[in-house]
Amino acid sequence: VIIKAKKTDVMNLSTVATETTKMIKIATVTTDITTQQLTTTANNPTTEVQSKPKCDKWKQHGITVAVGNEQGSGLNQLSVPHGIYIDDDDKSILIADTGNHRIVEWKYNAKEGQTIAGGNNGPGNSLNQLNFPSDVTVDKEKNAIIICDYENRRVIKWFRQSQTTPQILISNIACGGVTIDKDGSIYASDW
Repeated sequence: VIIKAKKTDVMNLSTVATETTKMIKIATVTTDITTQQLTTTANNPTTEVQSKPKCDKWKQHGITVAVGNEQGSGLNQLSVPHGIYIDDDDKSILIADTGNHRIVEWKYNAKEGQTIAGGNNGPGNSLNQLNFPSDVTVDKEKNAIIICDYENRRVIKWFRQSQTTPQILISNIACGGVTIDKDGSIYASDW
């Protein structure tokens, strides 16, 4: 509940409290967001009360932007996808396709994705393999992707459009999530 009152007015707090309680009871019954104004007669204080019910209903207008072809290993399929990264610059989505041990990139309006890390070599612990990747983010400065490689207990950097060998950034970590800030610092969660 947010209460706004004019500074110069004297508020009758018991009236405000009573009316606020009534509005909260009403708000818990309805599913709409309500905004009401309360005016009392004591020195004309005006109070604006906004309440948001606990049970919001959201209209579902979602569209499928990647896959939609059941679980599998094809480039138009995923298996147990976990983390995603939205790349606004490239208009693409990077997906940690956990069950297929790969990172897949879906370009805007594409009919299938492209494997950009892991996958083709099966699960494993070599530098060119992933084993249940759980999340992915992008280091735009270094043109690289940072991957939580969960079963290999590491955070690994794969360089895009380069033949550079991937680098292990953090080892001995059960990484569930990873992100990078504007200064290039990498944050990883450890289960």
